[in-house]
Amino acid sequence: MKPESFTRLCIPPNASLHDALARLDATAQGILLVTAGTDGVTGRLLRTVTDGDLRRAALAGVEAASPLSVLPSHPPLTVGLQATQRDVLALMDAHRIDHVPVVDAAGRAVDLITRRELSQRVYLSSPHLGEDEVGLVQEAFSSNWIAPLGPHVDGFEQELAALVGVQHAAATSSGTAALHLGLRLLGVGPGDVVLCSSLTFVASANPIKQLGATPVFIDSEPESWNMSPQALAAALATLRAQGITPKAAVVVNLYGQSAEMRALLPLLHAAGVPMLEDAAESLGASYHGQPSGSFGRLAVFSFNGNKIITTSGGGMLVSNDAALIAHARALSTQAREPARHYEHVEDGYNYRLSNVLAGIGRGQLRVLEQRVQSRRAVFEQYRQALAGVPGLRWMAEPEGHRSTRWLSAFVLEGEGAQARRDALLDFLERHNVEARPVWKPMHLQPLYAGCRYFPHAPAQGNAGPPQVSSPPSGDGPAGRPWGLTHDVSRALFEGGVCLPSGSNMSAAQRERVCELVARGLELMVQTA
Repeated sequence: MKPESFTRLCIPPNASLHDALARLDATAQGILLVTAGTDGVTGRLLRTVTDGDLRRAALAGVEAASPLSVLPSHPPLTVGLQATQRDVLALMDAHRIDHVPVVDAAGRAVDLITRRELSQRVYLSSPHLGEDEVGLVQEAFSSNWIAPLGPHVDGFEQELAALVGVQHAAATSSGTAALHLGLRLLGVGPGDVVLCSSLTFVASANPIKQLGATPVFIDSEPESWNMSPQALAAALATLRAQGITPKAAVVVNLYGQSAEMRALLPLLHAAGVPMLEDAAESLGASYHGQPSGSFGRLAVFSFNGNKIITTSGGGMLVSNDAALIAHARALSTQAREPARHYEHVEDGYNYRLSNVLAGIGRGQLRVLEQRVQSRRAVFEQYRQALAGVPGLRWMAEPEGHRSTRWLSAFVLEGEGAQARRDALLDFLERHNVEARPVWKPMHLQPLYAGCRYFPHAPAQGNAGPPQVSSPPSGDGPAGRPWGLTHDVSRALFEGGVCLPSGSNMSAAQRERVCELVARGLELMVQTA
């Protein structure tokens, strides 16, 4: 409910039963919150009133002009601001009630949870199937092509390559598998150094470590939230001075938006470092008219269940280099040699996508542009609805970019951003809305403690190259990278929120999220 809608639920004890009945009809929530004081808003919660309470009073002969204070006293059943959704539901079930007020430390009503909303979860990014997928999967069953490989796999590869504007593609069991294959094809192995965006999901970095190489993490730039060209230049210069040439660079396109390729590619080309473009989150995006996933020597996509299109699980490795993709196909089918028997000269993997799932993917590709338009519309509705909220900055769409808005993300700025972020996430979860923090950067992850990290900008007057290592503890002041004033990815994580962004969200769900975010942010101000 909107902030003003919640205020309308609050009523003073001197209000008449007649006024309470009219307020119940107007608010249509089935409950009012009787609070001390004359304004019915700022005082301590005294009790709740339902239409049942008013009916019983009328049957007992209480005059309609009588104040609410004449009703039998019932201490309210409430929860505090730290209560979880489970706590609320347990209280509802124990007392067979459908509404639970939330009170602050002073006992003032600040929120209301209803059973109805607890039965209607809003997901962050749920799968959205079209009309063709069932028929394509049925075709796979009818033809008995249900194992890995088959005509749907061939078709999916060809259709995605054409959509992205590359010549070759290999369908894999996951985006992570595609990343692993891509790094191996670029020759990454023990002792190598690989540059990697820090603000990303851990799957971008894990294959580097699993191949025995060492990741060096690169900060984001403030506008697009993707890899900072300034930080990349500093990393390349520092490593070059130390006689190190990175074997590859994993450049992530975050939350449906391409990185600044016009700035990043020349730096990598000059240093002789091939790019593996992690476009797992950005299928359907473009950068100055060129599709995301068409910039790197190799690029990967993900079709996990939460992505803009899905095969339930799957990925794709793409390139204009036919030899690389041919080698990828061989490695992904256990690297079997073309012999009558099972002959192997190198180790391979079971990484190919099944024909059944590829059928789903082909159907999903047909509705990709619709899904992009829907997610962009979700973002725009959020942006407009929350335009007046101070200290809230949306992930920008810089000139030349077309983002899919796979996830609608914003950052809360200013002091105490992380505490306010967590309070908002708790508030939304209490109302059965799934929202998430922005990715925790890799240089703050315990798994990568001690790895080198290059920030967007060093501390002013800081002598020496702008690089740091993260202490083992990634959280709190003690874990801040040494000597930094502009660690962009850390700030984005500490204040960043990803809202429900599914292309299948209903108008009512989108409005509900807008109202709850506004109410949750206002609540922080009230209870500060």
